[in-house]
Amino acid sequence: MNQPEDSAAARLRHLNEYLLEHPVTGPTEGRNPTRTLSTPISLGTLSHIDASVREVIAHTRKANPAARQAPSRADAIYDWARQHTEHADEEVQQRAAVIEYRQYLEHAIRAGDWRKVIRPHRCPECRCLGLMWQAGMQRALCTNTECVDPDGMSTTVTLARLAQEHIAGRKKLRQVRTT
Repeated sequence: MNQPEDSAAARLRHLNEYLLEHPVTGPTEGRNPTRTLSTPISLGTLSHIDASVREVIAHTRKANPAARQAPSRADAIYDWARQHTEHADEEVQQRAAVIEYRQYLEHAIRAGDWRKVIRPHRCPECRCLGLMWQAGMQRALCTNTECVDPDGMSTTVTLARLAQEHIAGRKKLRQVRTT
């Protein structure tokens, strides 16, 4: 199936292709000679892809235990999940959409595109634009100096919350358009 150029499937496909085209072999200078070959791929990215696929499969199988075998191509997993949850109740479909969007954000951040995917989101607390990605915290940080938690620290937001807010906002917009 055709996927939008900036979707979770497209981002996952990009990560997978990048992993194969640009293997991470580690530093070449100052290395001790070894009898075994170094790993020609980024194990972190491979692990990320595997965890993403497993999460989508687990959610889909929970909603539809009779779902046929998952596809072997990682980027086809989202179409497979939508096909096998299309008759599930609205809550299951919304949860699947949140998982897919959160993974889209994760894939883009892993590829170094956090500005493109985090900045357009509004802070769920103060609704201002100005979120920045904090890699060490694995959270988005609100840059509004007045948006602080009870301890006086800048508000931080998980990708799961950003995804939930985004999907809920799209759902509200669809409801408004139909009335």
